[in-house]
Amino acid sequence: MYVLFAPGAASGHPVSTPDDSRRDPPGSGYGHVAWGGRHETPLERLDRNWASLLQELRVVQTGVQVLTGLLLTLPFQGRFEDLTSYQYGVYLVTLLASVCATVFLVAPVVMHRLLFRRGQLPRLVAAAHRFTIAGIVFLGIALTGAVVLVVGIMLGDTVAFICGAASTLLFVGAWGLYPWWFRARTRSHGPLDGF
Repeated sequence: MYVLFAPGAASGHPVSTPDDSRRDPPGSGYGHVAWGGRHETPLERLDRNWASLLQELRVVQTGVQVLTGLLLTLPFQGRFEDLTSYQYGVYLVTLLASVCATVFLVAPVVMHRLLFRRGQLPRLVAAAHRFTIAGIVFLGIALTGAVVLVVGIMLGDTVAFICGAASTLLFVGAWGLYPWWFRARTRSHGPLDGF
């Protein structure tokens, strides 16, 4: 049973709901809602989601900024002029994808600064979620491009294409298919033991 606490309710007692009622019913006016076993207000839930998102962004922002910085220095290296036109194209796509990833992954922080104390936390969390997904997609493209570029210089374009395809499958599987499969499984079977 999930328990909803209704401040100011006439009885002053918690209101019990069925197990499948994990969301605040529209217009119910309950202050605290059991969100997957947590008793928190919608604002507390938004604060928790925002804090969780910021932790995730800290993990990926550092890596993508380092990658972008390294890519920006490559044209100033001596061997850069030895690249083929194909490798120049791969470099350009990789650089642009890395810059896009940086922009999207930093955008939630900038948006938070511009909307600070404006009462827009629900919109901020929703937009930051979308920006983060877009940034992760561009990060996957940039990492694949970096693999293709480095392997191409070391071992040739054929091996680079194979490694790039393998990297793409790895990113799509680990960052996309597995989480979606896991999400669908938990939706149909409930939370898995040990998680």
